[in-house]
Amino acid sequence: MSDNKNENKWYVGGLYFECLQCGACCAGPDEGYIWVTKPEIAFIAKFLAEPAEQLWGKYIKRMGKRATIIEKPITRDCIFLTNTGGKRGCAIYPIRPNQCRAWPFWPDNLTTSDAWNRAIIKCAGINRGKLYTFEEIEKLRKQKTWWADAD
Repeated sequence: MSDNKNENKWYVGGLYFECLQCGACCAGPDEGYIWVTKPEIAFIAKFLAEPAEQLWGKYIKRMGKRATIIEKPITRDCIFLTNTGGKRGCAIYPIRPNQCRAWPFWPDNLTTSDAWNRAIIKCAGINRGKLYTFEEIEKLRKQKTWWADAD
């Protein structure tokens, strides 16, 4: 038996991904959770120039012991997904939460190559563009404090 933990990862050779900035990963119709941490809430508050306390109920809600960004009631789109001049985008992109930064390298998408290829239904940028190495994927997948690497 090998000691190599990477051996069992089907994506050890890397994966291609190019963000097309289409907003599909931020859109419904499925309901989900966009988990945010206290530091990320502080970044959002500063970016929006609003006190963090005022974000609750307007942009963020509590789910058990965690916080999630609110989704629009009918579309289930993230509240920060905008549509300006027919182009969708993220209103808080520079300080978007870690969960958003890690897309499409989420655990569910990385379980098998079939799961990765099924994610194409949600994201046309999968299997095109830049080759992300195994190490880059693992860093994105495991990161918890993206701001620690920020300039």
